[in-house]
Amino acid sequence: MSFLLPNYEIRVLTPQSKRGIVAALWTWDCAVEGRRNPFIAPEGLPYIGLAALALVLAARYLDVIFAVGAALLVFVLYLIFRDPRRAVPAAPLGVVSPVDGRVVDVELTDKGILDREARVIRIQIDSLGTYTARAPVEGKIMDLRSVAGDRVVDYRTNALWIQTDEGDDVLLRFHGYRFGLAPQSFIRFGERVGQGQRCAYLRLTRFAEIQLPIDSKILVEPGQRVTAGTDLIGKVPRS
Repeated sequence: MSFLLPNYEIRVLTPQSKRGIVAALWTWDCAVEGRRNPFIAPEGLPYIGLAALALVLAARYLDVIFAVGAALLVFVLYLIFRDPRRAVPAAPLGVVSPVDGRVVDVELTDKGILDREARVIRIQIDSLGTYTARAPVEGKIMDLRSVAGDRVVDYRTNALWIQTDEGDDVLLRFHGYRFGLAPQSFIRFGERVGQGQRCAYLRLTRFAEIQLPIDSKILVEPGQRVTAGTDLIGKVPRS
């Protein structure tokens, strides 16, 4: 038995029309790239668009089981790539959670990425949380390569170093990649980033780690759930 959408007709796609669809999706992706808070992460738009096209074609030409499968694919891709707007709190010295998830550890370390003592907050990222990470503080993106490379053992863990206007150093890094997909940053050395601003695609990463100055105040504890860009997890000192 076939399932047809009422009063809806689709012509067979030619190679030219296929190329046109791909070009349109690419143009759409480029048009929204860099916007502050799209509802869907720009990186996921081509995939969701192709899945939606597959749904329409399956509903028109194939059995209902294929249409249901395509609809489920669209829904799963939406869950993976969704990126809703978040209300960032007005807390100039506050540190917001970079991800949706659950705090699993709060500790002190004498060997941080910058080879100094630091307070560390580790968050297990919610698999159904938002797709993008957000900057925990406002400041300037510094270059980890400019730090003594022979001492920065953890540089390859994809760390992001933000220095606040007061001179405090806050580092964000990720680990526990699924399928080997490391997070992808879309901000660069020398750029300024706002508190709670989108800064990287998580890409199925499992854990986020925030390193704060040793005299920072921690506002969360293990087991607490946090929301990216909204919940305060700490407060940096006024240098």
